Amino acid sequence: MTSIADDADRATDDNALSSLLRLRRWTRPHRTAIIVMIASACGAMLAQALVPLVIGRVVDGPIRHHDTSGIWSLSALALLLGVLEAVLFFVRRYAMSVAATNLETDIRRDVFAHVQRLPVAFHDRWPSGQLLSRLTTDLSTIRRFIGFGFVFLIANSATVVVVLVLLVHINLWLGLFVLVSGAPLAVFTRRFELRYSRDARRAQDLTGDLATSVEESVLGIRVIKSYGRRPQMLKAFTKDAERLRGAELVKLRTLGWFWAVLEGLPQLILAGVAWGGVVAVAHHAMTLGQLVAFLTLYLRLVWPIVSLGWLLALMQEAASAARRLFEVLDTEATIVDPETPAVAETGSTLRFENVWFRYADSDTDILRGIDLDIAAGETMALVGAVGSGKTTMTALVPRLYDVTQGRILIGGVDIRELRLDQLRHAVTTAFEDATLFSASVRENLTLGRAGISDDDVTEAIDVAQAGFVYELPFGLDTRIGEQGLSLSGGQRQRLALARAVLGRPRVLVLDDPLSALDVHTESQVEEALRRVLASTTALVVAHRPSTVLLADRVALLQDGRIMAVGTHSELLATVPAYRELLSQSSELEVAP
Repeated sequence: MTSIADDADRATDDNALSSLLRLRRWTRPHRTAIIVMIASACGAMLAQALVPLVIGRVVDGPIRHHDTSGIWSLSALALLLGVLEAVLFFVRRYAMSVAATNLETDIRRDVFAHVQRLPVAFHDRWPSGQLLSRLTTDLSTIRRFIGFGFVFLIANSATVVVVLVLLVHINLWLGLFVLVSGAPLAVFTRRFELRYSRDARRAQDLTGDLATSVEESVLGIRVIKSYGRRPQMLKAFTKDAERLRGAELVKLRTLGWFWAVLEGLPQLILAGVAWGGVVAVAHHAMTLGQLVAFLTLYLRLVWPIVSLGWLLALMQEAASAARRLFEVLDTEATIVDPETPAVAETGSTLRFENVWFRYADSDTDILRGIDLDIAAGETMALVGAVGSGKTTMTALVPRLYDVTQGRILIGGVDIRELRLDQLRHAVTTAFEDATLFSASVRENLTLGRAGISDDDVTEAIDVAQAGFVYELPFGLDTRIGEQGLSLSGGQRQRLALARAVLGRPRVLVLDDPLSALDVHTESQVEEALRRVLASTTALVVAHRPSTVLLADRVALLQDGRIMAVGTHSELLATVPAYRELLSQSSELEVAP
């Protein structure tokens, strides 16, 4: 299977600057702190740059004339510049801690909220590790750049300009020599940016692939151990890790060459400056103090130039991280509230009208012209062979997917005309694969819904025969593990069923809700569930005979079409395909 990282070498239309400028909407609320960061960093660097001028005055003044009286004022000035630099660096660090962390929090909140709004079809395509790496690693990269790299790119650039001006002021020809000698660096820097951007993107994508591999291994640890697949999983993980290692080494080699040039070129220029300066002093074209000031200033220039490699690398990584974030943010939420929502009807009829559906990455329709009416308070069992489209039908009711053609109505209103919160308050779904969260039992049942009383929770637990929760160490406040793996499959399924029936929804959609229960527990749950279904419109995917018997009527789904609808007895008597589907169950054969 092709991973997202395999496309990392693709060309990008936008450069690093345009990618980073798209973050403006999050920086605006923190612009005051960012301005303070930049101003204090520039001020500190300027204070550093002025110290060599003071040293030059010391050499040409008190030292040259052997007059120690004048050194005190110059020492005090140097001390003042040092204290000013320290204070400004403290201000920058404080402003950075406020602005960068708050900005990271804002972006993380907005990206997570957007991911939650995106349809299930998006999550079907995207590996969870890729989303995880964008919400963690990439956001941390952006925070480091805005809080440090961005500030010092500006501060160091300002320092270079100021120092070059001072160098030209001290000695025109030596200053011009420094300026011209550094020109080739600009060309080399541009080539580095383009190459490092590609290398950084590939490493970031491979990090996401590795995160996906780790997540799948952790969640599937029981399967891996039970099938003895640890060596194979380790081999696959090692392969992903080696690919990431290779990408990181390529990135480091690119950075290493750039650093070598940044370190080497200034030293060659320094040798030329020192030789030219000595000649100038010997011919009285400049004083010894001016030469000391010039050399000291130039050495101040070396660090901003050398640090340019790390700062540009950080900028490219941040730009790549921003592009990866906007790949998610630019994905439109296709299942959204209507512009003019309809007023929800009080009725709870459920109707499928000529419903067609196909998945985005498929050329085949899963559902073909589904017509089905479920009266208010009626329970409809949906049966069919594997792959006939039963689960897809249940996912369309709460708009986890939108129909390709046709419409679904609740209470006579097209569900696409209802606000999503209205729809999902009226419709509750329990899936065959019970998903629980790393939270307390109570939090897993209520999922933050308002207006749920303790009596409601107790009733739902009784319906689902989930009384085992009271025997947990802290009862309903017991925190269950990730994915609820500390519980058995039947216990997880009972909690998911209790969550679905909590609050007596108008429409209840159950996707084979009893598949993981033993026979004794199943009969107890069915008895309690009958009371709930008596007052709720329900669509129940059924595989077990006893589940079918909960329904008032049964719909036979075959190859994406409703082939027959009627009571269980009617279908047994008149529909051979229904009898064949259920032929392995003697219980159904004798059922009335």
